[in-house]
Amino acid sequence: MRRSIIIIYLLTITVIMNSQSKNFIDLPHIEVSGYADTFVTPDMIFIKISLSEKDTKGKMSLDELEKRMVLSLQSLEIDVEKNLKISDILSNYRTHLLKKKDIILTKEYILKVKNAETASKVFILLEDLDISNTSVYKLDYSEIDNIKNLCRTKAVIDAHKKAIALTSPLSQSIGNAIFISDLDIIPMNPFEGVVAGINVQNYRPREASKVEVPKIEFEKIKVSSDVRVTFVLK
Repeated sequence: MRRSIIIIYLLTITVIMNSQSKNFIDLPHIEVSGYADTFVTPDMIFIKISLSEKDTKGKMSLDELEKRMVLSLQSLEIDVEKNLKISDILSNYRTHLLKKKDIILTKEYILKVKNAETASKVFILLEDLDISNTSVYKLDYSEIDNIKNLCRTKAVIDAHKKAIALTSPLSQSIGNAIFISDLDIIPMNPFEGVVAGINVQNYRPREASKVEVPKIEFEKIKVSSDVRVTFVLK
């Protein structure tokens, strides 16, 4: 008897769910898309730096080159403890075999700076230290999540306006939204996960008195949102 009651209860729930699904489909409705985008200037610039004993031509060890680099970065008021990280934690030192007996030690870092001007100064500084294996690894924006949500809001507003524009000529109106689909938001970052080299070797003379900081401008990051909204049609 108890088993029969349970079966009847489950069948009832199934019927109710099917009925609700059918009612949703049968409702007069209108489905529209909404879109919004914006551009932000990156405020997190990640620079990949590779140190190699080969660059020193045997004049100093890799550790000495690292110390010189750290001191020079600190002269730019960069918090190296916070913003300079070893790229490969599992293997601080990498070896490159050139010949049977030649082993070159290398060490890779990721440096984070806040703007293009500081990035320019870093490239010049590293060039002065004969560290030429540098590149922009990634660009990002610190408030990217807030920008994403702003785009979502504007995209829904855009969808609402489209629904009104489509129904007003028919002397109809829209009711509540009964379904919203938020498609994936992907920041359009041209440097995301890739190495894009920027070499400042020929930007200015070697003399310290004639140093001119080259103007480097990074492409802005595009953030967009695409939504689908279903409104009740009245």
